[in-house]
Formats: sequence, structure tokens, C-alpha cells
Amino acid sequence: MTESNVLLELNNIKKYFPITAGIFRREVGAVRAVDDISLRVYRGETLGLVGESGCGKTTLGKCVVRLLEPNSGSMQYNFGGEMRDLLSLNAQESFAARRKIQMVFQDPYSSLNPMKTIYQSFDEPIRIHSDRNKEERRELIARLLEAVNLHPEYMYRYPHEFSGGQRQRICIARALCVDPELVVCDEPVSALDVSIQAQVLNQMKDLQEKLGLTYIFIAHDLSVVEYMSDRIAVMYLGQVLELAPARSLYDRHIHPYTQALLSAVPVPDIRAKRERIILEGDVPSPADPPQGCRFHTRCQYCHARCVEEMPKLEPLAADPEHFVACHLAEERFAAVGT
Repeated sequence: MTESNVLLELNNIKKYFPITAGIFRREVGAVRAVDDISLRVYRGETLGLVGESGCGKTTLGKCVVRLLEPNSGSMQYNFGGEMRDLLSLNAQESFAARRKIQMVFQDPYSSLNPMKTIYQSFDEPIRIHSDRNKEERRELIARLLEAVNLHPEYMYRYPHEFSGGQRQRICIARALCVDPELVVCDEPVSALDVSIQAQVLNQMKDLQEKLGLTYIFIAHDLSVVEYMSDRIAVMYLGQVLELAPARSLYDRHIHPYTQALLSAVPVPDIRAKRERIILEGDVPSPADPPQGCRFHTRCQYCHARCVEEMPKLEPLAADPEHFVACHLAEERFAAVGT
């Protein structure tokens, strides 16, 4: 991946939610949902975000689409070769930029207004972000529905007339109605039956290839993330602990947390044996994260340096595309083998 191919670059993004107490609601602390994350998203790729519930991946996704404003950091976006900070744009520029980044939410049942037809849900954003007339908008909606294997006449129906899988495909089509470049997908298939998940995922991959889309794909299901992603970032307590190409991460997972996560993935061959790694203890509170490495309270390899010093997310010497935030990364990589 080259510098010119970077579509979005996150630099030291932090998002804290204040904790208040007392009659006067004084701030007594903060939940560090996203704590100093730096990532690059390349044009045309799918970047997967995985981690336990509460690790901050959805919060990070909402920051990218500006549903939440980060407390600090910058989000450099590639506007035709010019990198500009999304957080420093004026109101008019920010409005135009929102068209380029869209989001598909987790629950297809609450993502559509039950009082509006599909046509009405699509028509408003198209009308706001383009100069198409009524007939052109209708034709575009029909093409979008056909792109996700739905009949164009479905645009006159209401959300309750569709199944979960159909609703999610409608939500994907709606996200595409303003011709975005980047789509943040927040658990897009977790609310669907397994038999429907594959259809929706294949549809998303087809659309990505046809339209040149870039995805940030947020999910719990590691097998789904492996299928969809080119690169994967593993998050824990608001930070990225490991970042690597999908194949590299699944073949040579270095961080102990990634190792534990992947040990829980079911394997199709019941005769295959895999060591199940059970993490001891609970995830620490993001309002009071541990000093040093965030994972050291549950890590079997923890030593004195882990308790005192926070490791940086750095590339491995033997694999510059594989980043690990662990003081023992090089030793563990040598143990795993090349």
C-alpha cells in the first residue's frame, strides 16, 4: 500500500465520555472508549475491527462518520489527492464531506423509519446531496434496490413488510444512495440468521468490487471478519493491540489477546484439535484502565515492564506490515515461526 492510496488516516484519536456525580453533576472521571488510536484505511480495502464488547470499536466507527466528535486527534481524508482534517472543516465543507462517508448499522429493524416507505427513506438524502429531479431520483432508487437483489417496486413498501435480511440489504442500498467512498459497517450481519448472513456478505463484496468501495467492517464474529477483511485491527480497552493483513493475523497471531480470541473460533472439522485459551479475570473498566499494558491484568506472559510501561503499536522487524503492541512481540514472533 502506498501513501497516495491512503483514503483515511486517523491520528491519535481519543473519545472520552464524562462521568458526573452529585447534585451539580460535576465531572469526576471519564470512560476512555477510544484512547489514542492511529490507523490508516487504504482505498478499496476492507479494514476489520474486532474485539470484546466495550472495547471501543463501535465508538471509533461513529467518530469516523462524525456521529460522535473525538476529544482530540485528527482524521485526515483524501479529497482528490489532498489530505484534509475532517475535524477542521467549516460547516459547508463538512456537509459536503458527509456524503463521502456513510454507515450501515447493526440493527436493520431500527435503522429504517417505520412511518416512511423505502422510497421516502432513500429520496430525502438523494435530494439533499444532489440536484437530481424526481424522476432521476426514482430511477436511482430502483437501480440501488436491483443492486442488492430486490425488486424496484419494493420502494413503495414499508419496512415491516420485509424480512431481516431484506431490511439489511435495503440499509446497505440506502448507504450507497449518495455515492460514498467509505462505508462503516457496524455488525451488519449479527442480527441475521446464519443462512442469511452469507447472502448479505457476498452482496457487500460484490458491491465493493463493482463500485470501488472502501469498508471499515466492525464485528464480533472472527470468521466473518476473516472472510471480509484485507487487514484486521484487534482492539482492547480503547486501543489497538495488533494490526496485520488478515491471512498473516490468522496464521501468525502474536499478541496474547489475539491468540485467545482466535482460539475461540469454531473449526468446521470436529476431529481438529485446538487449544482453547481461557482468559482469567474480567475486562478492566475503561473508566479506570490499568497502568502500563492494558492487557497485563489478564496476560499469562506478564512481567514487570508490562505493568509499568505501555507498549507502542510497532511493526515486526521480519514483517513490516504486521504491527503489535507488546513488549515481547519479537520473541513471540520467533516462537511462532516464520
